[in-house]
Amino acid sequence: MANKWTSHLARQATPWLVPLLLIVAWQAASSAGEIDSRVMPAPLAVLKAGEQLAASGQLWLHLKISFVRAMAGFAIGGSIGLLLGLITGLSRRGELVLDSTVQMIRTIPPLALIPLVILWFGIDESAKLFLVAFGTLFPVYINTYHGIKSVDSGLVEMARNYGLKGWPLFRDVILPGALPSILVGVRFALGFAWILLIVAETISASSGIGYLATNAREFLQTDVVVLSILLYALLGKFSDVFARWLERRWLRWHPAYQKG
Repeated sequence: MANKWTSHLARQATPWLVPLLLIVAWQAASSAGEIDSRVMPAPLAVLKAGEQLAASGQLWLHLKISFVRAMAGFAIGGSIGLLLGLITGLSRRGELVLDSTVQMIRTIPPLALIPLVILWFGIDESAKLFLVAFGTLFPVYINTYHGIKSVDSGLVEMARNYGLKGWPLFRDVILPGALPSILVGVRFALGFAWILLIVAETISASSGIGYLATNAREFLQTDVVVLSILLYALLGKFSDVFARWLERRWLRWHPAYQKG
């Protein structure tokens, strides 16, 4: 029992070893004077800035606002991407009508839309949600489309021979076959959500982690700027952990995920 618990603990801790070693090396270099604190503050200084912001309540407020923005944008973009992927993946006519258009729009860099988005929505919440939704739509769309197209046609044909069609065929054969690819799209989309939120909050916001970083830059508070960057990294990591948890939960039947 003890060996099993130790093994489990080691598996959980191993992914954090490299980041921990990097932070230790960073602190050692800062303490030795190898890194100018005005350029890159030491980890302990960043931690102290985080403690002060947490004590004042600002940290939790900005974290909450950024989290809600990212998840709301992901929910909108992911839902649209999933719907479009289902349409083009399941319907040859839908693919003919929609896929080329979606692929053309997909090649537009989200950052190129910022001037237009500001003209459309100003600096309101809608602008940030639009950018996050736009960036998260396409990973979910492409992976949903690819997942459905990758389902074994022989398996589908066999299911049809057994009388499955319509919703039962989709629920019992097509969706389970496409789900691994769809969840990969969800992982990509969650990563894009945080990347685009950084940009959106840095350009125009009065709250959120991006605003915290921008405001700190004005006052040359590099420790708070670094703290904001690390917070984005941690939130992105936790989003990825959540997506992998969904994979293990929803794909328990899949051999590739049974030991994850």
